[in-house]
Amino acid sequence: MRIKHLFILLVVAGITTITHARDFKTTADVRYSNGADRCVLDVYYPETVETTDSLPVIVWFHGGGLTGGGKYIPRELMTGEYIVVAPNYRYADGNGVKGCIEDAAAAVAWTIDSVANYGGDPSKLFVSGHSAGGYLTSMVGFDKRWLEAHGKSPDMIAGLFPFSGQAITHFAQRDSEGISPLTATVDELAPLYFVSREVPPYVIICGDREQELYGRYEENAYLWRMLKLTGHPYVYIYELDGYNHGDMPAPAFHIMRNHIKDLLKK
Repeated sequence: MRIKHLFILLVVAGITTITHARDFKTTADVRYSNGADRCVLDVYYPETVETTDSLPVIVWFHGGGLTGGGKYIPRELMTGEYIVVAPNYRYADGNGVKGCIEDAAAAVAWTIDSVANYGGDPSKLFVSGHSAGGYLTSMVGFDKRWLEAHGKSPDMIAGLFPFSGQAITHFAQRDSEGISPLTATVDELAPLYFVSREVPPYVIICGDREQELYGRYEENAYLWRMLKLTGHPYVYIYELDGYNHGDMPAPAFHIMRNHIKDLLKK
């Protein structure tokens, strides 16, 4: 069975940075779109890029309910194993949830086109994010229309890792329509609406169901089940016992890194 409950505290609070042969640096505020001022991203990459470089790439979307937050490179990913791309995106208030997804897709498309210049291999592209960032991760990977607008496809993504992302329509959208956060909605702004065995490898990581937001674990468990029923070849779900919505990223990074190693072998 691929549902995995973690009953022991993972030793991740003290995750150490892997020593790498070269120093890495971060270039901030690289523009990935001609749109709004927020359409910029940060890139973590080797100081000296060599022609033989082909490092895996992680696009990391920040959380904040689609109405706040800002880009950052998680320290758990600053190991020298990956190129990390961290985009900002427009907020939903004033632009709508679709504007957030449009920007997320544009950032992924920019990464596919440009990451080789930073030593990354676009064929080893993984997309992840926490909370609202997890929702954007799923929408970009599930609904083909967003990447197709840039001449790209979710098939170009090697794996999706939503951290406590919404599987139903995001509450920012429901709030804009006067719908209660306790009223479930599944429409074209819900990852669940696009369930298919064709979506990229998918690893769901959530906090403790008793400490998560508004049934967040349960909606993701349903998404996991629907993907399994389609015959999806690579879908997992983890519930991190004892971790709430805000605390769960620390052990989740450990899980993601292990799955990336597994996927890179395939």
